[in-house]
Amino acid sequence: MKTNKFLIGFVVVFSILITSFVFYFYQVFFSENILVEKGDEVILIEEDMDFQDLQDIVYDRGIVNDMLSFSFVAKLLDYQENMKPGLYLMKKDMTNLQAVRMLRAGEQIPTTTTFNNVRLKPDLAGKITDNLQADSVEFLRLLNNDSLISAYGFTQENILSMFIPNTYEVYYTISEQKLFDKMYAEYQRFWNDERKQKAKALGLSPKEVSALASIVQAESVQSDERPKIAEVYLNRLERNMRLQADPALVYAVGDFTIKRVLNVHKEVDSPYNLYKYKGLPPGPINLPEIESIDAVLNPDEHNYIYFCAKPDFSGYHAFATNLRQHNINARAYQNALNRSNIYK
Repeated sequence: MKTNKFLIGFVVVFSILITSFVFYFYQVFFSENILVEKGDEVILIEEDMDFQDLQDIVYDRGIVNDMLSFSFVAKLLDYQENMKPGLYLMKKDMTNLQAVRMLRAGEQIPTTTTFNNVRLKPDLAGKITDNLQADSVEFLRLLNNDSLISAYGFTQENILSMFIPNTYEVYYTISEQKLFDKMYAEYQRFWNDERKQKAKALGLSPKEVSALASIVQAESVQSDERPKIAEVYLNRLERNMRLQADPALVYAVGDFTIKRVLNVHKEVDSPYNLYKYKGLPPGPINLPEIESIDAVLNPDEHNYIYFCAKPDFSGYHAFATNLRQHNINARAYQNALNRSNIYK
């Protein structure tokens, strides 16, 4: 009888232990433990982080309710040795198993890269990698790699025209080379058949459109005026006239603090000195925005071949079909400058 009672007691205790273990196992793996009664959050795991760093992040931000169970599941799934950098979306009410599996699989969410207001290659390299793991120095090296950019059909002078200013979705861990490839794919997508046909109708290649658009963009802060300015330059090209673009001359001189172009500046020997050389420059003088590119592709129709800033300093320009009227407009602007303190 005593033996039976012992066995029954043992079975009861063992059953309780098994039940407790199964319940605990279930709780650890399948109970909600991430952002319980909170909202979704994004975490960034960087290349040099270890599991302790991750624990600090999720603890400090209150993402994990029970750190012990989360760490236990991570240990069982060998996550500590298989951490992958990237941006991850931690969803409210995730279980430990869901969270660790997602992190271990490297199921990142995309981030964005945005670049505009770019003049030189270092500017682009810095801005395009600013929100990413990619290194700006390495990306600049790619921009300066003759054999690489030649394979894409570009030169050192016009490679910037491959980059269309916009906001793009990429993964945080994208490599410099894949980022370069991504931008080339976006360039091809941007230059669809419609835009190519418009460029051809103007007698320009896409790269030449970008070069002209960069000048048009630099000429006016008023975007609604850019199609009108674009037509002035197109009229000049059609008449085989020098473009005489001040922004291109400033680029040729390399001193971007210049506010008034002087005759001495016009002596510089550079293909970007469009007072000295006919035609378009060998590449863009900045990264033209989509709006500026489309201004060239969709110019206003007029016969103007001259323009200068208006004396009211509104940012708009006075246009002329002949040199006589242009000189009158230019004199009015110069007199306004002389009366002001803008360049003094």
